[in-house]
Amino acid sequence: MQIILSIIALLIVLGVVVFVHELGHFWAARWAGVRVDTFSIGFGPAILKWHDKHGTVWKLACLPLGGYVSIYGQEDMFDRKKYAELPDDKKKGHYLSVPAWKQFIIVAAGVTMNFILAWIIYSGIFMFQPRQVQLPVVGQVIQESIAFDAGVKPGDTIVRIDDKKITNWGELIIAKELASGHNADVLLLRGEKLVRVELAPAERWGLVADGSKTELRKKGFFDGLYAGARETYNQSKTLLVVLKQIITGERSSKQLGSFITIAEVSGQALAMGLVALLSIIALLSVNLGVINLLPLPVLDGGYLLILIIEAIIRRKLGGRGMEIAILIGWLLIIGLFALTMWNDIARVFGIN
Repeated sequence: MQIILSIIALLIVLGVVVFVHELGHFWAARWAGVRVDTFSIGFGPAILKWHDKHGTVWKLACLPLGGYVSIYGQEDMFDRKKYAELPDDKKKGHYLSVPAWKQFIIVAAGVTMNFILAWIIYSGIFMFQPRQVQLPVVGQVIQESIAFDAGVKPGDTIVRIDDKKITNWGELIIAKELASGHNADVLLLRGEKLVRVELAPAERWGLVADGSKTELRKKGFFDGLYAGARETYNQSKTLLVVLKQIITGERSSKQLGSFITIAEVSGQALAMGLVALLSIIALLSVNLGVINLLPLPVLDGGYLLILIIEAIIRRKLGGRGMEIAILIGWLLIIGLFALTMWNDIARVFGIN
């Protein structure tokens, strides 16, 4: 039963996140006057298929672990000679028929929609769902830990870490992750006195929350929008820090998971209820947005970087060099997919 629940949850979560991402590209292309040939949720043969009045084929494919929008002529962006040789009637609606700034908007619209989706979900949760918030009050300090040596005491309230205000224990954890590369400047409230300490980077500082210090919180409209934007930003920044630490070897790459991990987490969230499932959708939407902005030629971020470089050097990129760069990008993506799959297989079957 849990496996079925996880599969259903995976299809819901991936379906929503991918649909919104591709819808961004679709809307932007339509706005720019570029023809969209196909809008597909999933890969492979179509289970359902229909045409709209603009000639776009809408598909629900049999392998719903992703999706794509096929934009007319986008594959020719590095072969402008091919575009130049097209007859005038074939150039209408072509990707290369619109100026570079419109191409930039088409490419950027996907990740933009992912961040907007996360912002809306987080804002809605803050506004409509009262949450039992763990206040940043220290209940226990582990002996001989970083915090113990720095002089943190039970009963202290964490007010600020570096330049980030702390209002709950979750923000404390995020701020700790963001400060993992340097000594953190921590401001404490002890009674009525403010105390400043410095905590060195470590896997654990040795702080345990005071479980009795909680409160129910629900945001108003504007506070909710701000809190949603802040949560989207914090999750994005945390993912970038984690990726940097994995690349530099500070964090194990075994923490990366594939769609198997997404299915497990999504299934657990679905069993917990709508708010938990929406939270996973928001988090995955942020992750997809951030990953897609990485400057690899096969990702949106790579294409955006190419458009920026072309604007700076006032020359179009292409040729053998770009073909090699795109091949390398695909190899990196395939390698990352293989790594995450191996991590999950090793975890599920207990392979060391």
